[in-house]
Amino acid sequence: MRILVPVDGSENALRALRHVVSHRGDFSEPTELHLLNVQPPVASGAVKMFISQQQLNDYYRDEGLAALKDARALVDGAGLGVHHHIGVGEIAPTIASYAKEKGCHQIAMGTHGRGGFAGALLGSVATKVIHLAEMPVLLVK
Repeated sequence: MRILVPVDGSENALRALRHVVSHRGDFSEPTELHLLNVQPPVASGAVKMFISQQQLNDYYRDEGLAALKDARALVDGAGLGVHHHIGVGEIAPTIASYAKEKGCHQIAMGTHGRGGFAGALLGSVATKVIHLAEMPVLLVK
């Protein structure tokens, strides 16, 4: 069972990951986790005149690894196949396309990420992923 867990460094994302790890025995086949952090693009044409593509890639990698740090520590030694990836793009479409590309059977994610606020019924990224994904999406509160 391949499960994608989008990770943005928030407690909600970690809660979704904990849920998946604690329920991995519920599946009849071994669980393979894919941790994905999506960095929004920061470079417009004008910015690229002053910052090299390599500097941008280094920035995305550093920010992505920082967001994945706690999630990677959580699953380290859990006996799961774990892959991590850092994507760059619009967050919800990148999540949905990554899940399809990797053949994930499910996406498990928090209802709100770093951009969420307490009064919202459901985070905008979660809502978009539900509409875009071709596989089931498990939302963990």
